[in-house]
Amino acid sequence: MLQFDTWKRVLIWLVCVIGLLMALPNAFYTRVEQSNDAKAAIELGNDTPQMQAEAAQWPSWLPSSLVNLGLDLRGGAHLLAEVQVQDVYDSRMEAMWPEIRDALREERATVGTIRRQDSAADEIRVRISQPEGMPQALEAVRGLARQVQTLTGVGATDIEVRAEGDTIVVQLSEAEKLASDDRTVRQALEIIRRRIDEVGTREPTIQRQGADRILIQVPGIGSAGELKEIIGTTAQLTFNPVVGRGTDPDAVAGVGEKIVPSIDENEVYYNIESAPVVTGEELVDAQPSFDQNGRPAVNFRFNTSGARKFGDYTRDNIGAPFAIVLDDEVISAPVIQSHIPGGSGIITGNFTVEESTNLAVLLRAGALPAGLEFLEERTIGPELGQDSIDAGKVATIVAFVAVLTFMALSYGLFGVFANVALIINVGLLFGLLSLIGATLTLPGIAGIVLTVGMAVDANVLIFERIREELKSARGPARAIDLGYEKALSAILDANITTFITAVILFAMGSGPVRGFAITLGLGILTSVFTAIFVTRLMVVMWFERRRPKTIEV
Repeated sequence: MLQFDTWKRVLIWLVCVIGLLMALPNAFYTRVEQSNDAKAAIELGNDTPQMQAEAAQWPSWLPSSLVNLGLDLRGGAHLLAEVQVQDVYDSRMEAMWPEIRDALREERATVGTIRRQDSAADEIRVRISQPEGMPQALEAVRGLARQVQTLTGVGATDIEVRAEGDTIVVQLSEAEKLASDDRTVRQALEIIRRRIDEVGTREPTIQRQGADRILIQVPGIGSAGELKEIIGTTAQLTFNPVVGRGTDPDAVAGVGEKIVPSIDENEVYYNIESAPVVTGEELVDAQPSFDQNGRPAVNFRFNTSGARKFGDYTRDNIGAPFAIVLDDEVISAPVIQSHIPGGSGIITGNFTVEESTNLAVLLRAGALPAGLEFLEERTIGPELGQDSIDAGKVATIVAFVAVLTFMALSYGLFGVFANVALIINVGLLFGLLSLIGATLTLPGIAGIVLTVGMAVDANVLIFERIREELKSARGPARAIDLGYEKALSAILDANITTFITAVILFAMGSGPVRGFAITLGLGILTSVFTAIFVTRLMVVMWFERRRPKTIEV
């Protein structure tokens, strides 16, 4: 019959109280507008402005987490970037030149002298002095080819090698270009995500669109320009051999060389080899520190491959200058004093503490593998977001009042119990959203409105079942007990299927679709809990107190 163990009653009410306490900060706290202080909070990596709240007589020992607001509610920046995948082809060919040169040098007796020729950016042309040795030269270069790991490129290699007279032409294969495009966009997407996370923003939307485009939406950023500054810095670090040093920016560099300026030496330009010995991609850590003279610097550490190359080069070139190049500017060109094993070192220069910290952050996040062209940029102001919030509030209140009125008129006192459970249900939903740090978007508000409408479905099934049991001359207690018992399977079946749909939407969707799926899924969980446990407990407590001979539902 209608019985609830004491521990079950305590547990149900405890869950309700905790959930409502988690939700209350969203009603009592006021959110800070996008001010200079809020912008400073972003730059320092603190909580986002929406999390900076001023309590209205709110005890510090109570939960204070707020529901995050999405871009459409809070304002922020929207960018659509196109990855310049062609840049990767160029750098890939530059990095391959030392391997080609060393392979051909081993065949010097057959191919004669070798000389690199001017060529297109995505190919390498090498002229040999003994054309009769071309078959051996082609075989040596083709030996450098590697298998392409793609679903469609089975058996394909990463380079194509052919002869044109006395010239060897090396190009990336089409299979490698396709694989490289995919890797480049994936890497750019991950690095953008790291850079945005490094500055303390929360819940950005960063997703791939098409073959070579990335959509970036970050709530709380003051403008699209600020967002571009965060993700647009390339921070491409390389370690290059120094060929010469001078003051002429228009000096002609040799084949396989380039002229780059010095950051901290006015009108000083370095002639360096284009192919780096080690790149920033092989860094595993970078931390701000101080050099032996107490000046700001950056400690770095390479992975196993980078450490081996770095150690071998320093061992073989003691006494030679070695340029540390950041974004095509020499930040330091020390002379190698001794062998540096272990793959760790220090970058010094005329840094401030802030500059060394920022450089370390960028190096840890990694270098963008290719340039970005911003095709679309928008700044969404908080006023538009406030309009959306107000519209969402109106829609929720209207739905809420309509459902409450319908339930009270249709089921009387039992409808009032369902209405109380509905209010608790919405509180529990906001409590869960605050607990997991979910982001509330306009589609998310739609999910809440839908939850309000769906939340009473379970109670409707139960109440209608109780009516049927009362018509069978059952007593009130037995009718209520059977009503809950027989409606349970239908309630679970209906909500499980909807919950599965919400999970699929969350797993397969992105951005607004996920926002809708989160509120829908959590709303189903809280609705089932309040319908099966909370309303039943309220009915039991009322029945124990009143002991009515008859009931009307």
